[in-house]
Amino acid sequence: MFIDKARVYVSGGNGGHGCLSFRREKFIPRGGPNGGNGGKGGDVYFVADLHLRTLLDLSVKPHCQGEDGRPGEGYNRHGRSGEDIFIKVPLGTVVKKEEKILADLVSPGENVLVAHGGRGGRGNAAFKTSRNNAPRIAEKGEPGELVTADLELKVIADIGLIGLPNAGKSTLLARLTKAHPKIAAYPFTTLSPNLGMAAYKDFHFAIADIPGLIEGAHEGRGLGHEFLRHVERTKILVHLVDVSGFDGAKPEKNFDIVRKELKAYSPVLAGKPQIVVLTKKDLVPTPAGILSRFKKKIRGTALLVSAATGDGIDTLLKTIVKTIQALPPEPLPAQAPLHLVLEPDFRAWREEDGFRVTGKKVERLVAMTNFAQPEAAQRFHGILKKMGLDRSLRDLGIHPGDAVRIGTLEFGYEPEVKVEKRP
Repeated sequence: MFIDKARVYVSGGNGGHGCLSFRREKFIPRGGPNGGNGGKGGDVYFVADLHLRTLLDLSVKPHCQGEDGRPGEGYNRHGRSGEDIFIKVPLGTVVKKEEKILADLVSPGENVLVAHGGRGGRGNAAFKTSRNNAPRIAEKGEPGELVTADLELKVIADIGLIGLPNAGKSTLLARLTKAHPKIAAYPFTTLSPNLGMAAYKDFHFAIADIPGLIEGAHEGRGLGHEFLRHVERTKILVHLVDVSGFDGAKPEKNFDIVRKELKAYSPVLAGKPQIVVLTKKDLVPTPAGILSRFKKKIRGTALLVSAATGDGIDTLLKTIVKTIQALPPEPLPAQAPLHLVLEPDFRAWREEDGFRVTGKKVERLVAMTNFAQPEAAQRFHGILKKMGLDRSLRDLGIHPGDAVRIGTLEFGYEPEVKVEKRP
């Protein structure tokens, strides 16, 4: 089954918890803290694979998660980091996150980092200072990043076969390559793009059979609009026109219908080099006369072939190879400029029944703080105060006992009591 769109739910691995431990050995008094740090969670990547042709596997199994980091242990033993996960996708896959393109994977082995693994929590050995020789605090591991990624496949091929239904695209693909597409004497036989490799002497190139277009395809009619994007990858378009009169329309009219649909969908796509080919030569009594009239109508050149008998195929292959070789070299992809976005540590606002605080830094602090440890809770409130959150909440009109929510945490606000020193 050909699937060219998929929504995938990706999460990086969770970081391992830090360890709260002290060295306790005979004849070694006050051994000190020796809790190790937790390991980092595994990252999740998408990597382009040459042997895949569809997003079917990801549409069936859309949830992917990196390996969690291992927790730290005593004797300063750090936890092992989780393994990174590499999810294989076909060449030509566009990866989007929140409608923004993260990557366009067009080369074998090309990859993109989609979800970061969480940082490992620090053990109590990392909190030892000259003022606190025996810290009883250890961080929890940071949760992995949660990402909803939209994948869209655009088939990569040198040649794209286009034309109205029953123009003979599948038959020509079978003649030029070793592909075996389903072929029948009725329209809309092809329901998904088919790929094949063709060769002429020592030159090899890929051909994609794009399902038939109909009038109004760019507006969503028929099957063509589902697969027009696959033509965007091709270098050359081979426009097939049926001369047998299967649909009762003249070849020139069929040619104009497809040309207008391409232009309406994308002027860039319509501007690609095209080779016009009249097909089913074996089904008409006077093919030469039809070819002559067609050239006059479109004011251009065209080839006449029969995929069933092989007549004209050699000339078509020569023309395709000559056209490909005459194309200018593809420019290197422009590197996107680096944009540094400075986000505030937090944002606070009033809600109906309390106050809400958001921000990556404060939410990470909440996730990694073990509130069962008194020192950890004290450190948490100290960091928030240094960040200026206490002052911001007072400016918003907070009162003692009001609810403050940060991530999944909710606590009652208690102002700091200042103790005046006696003279």
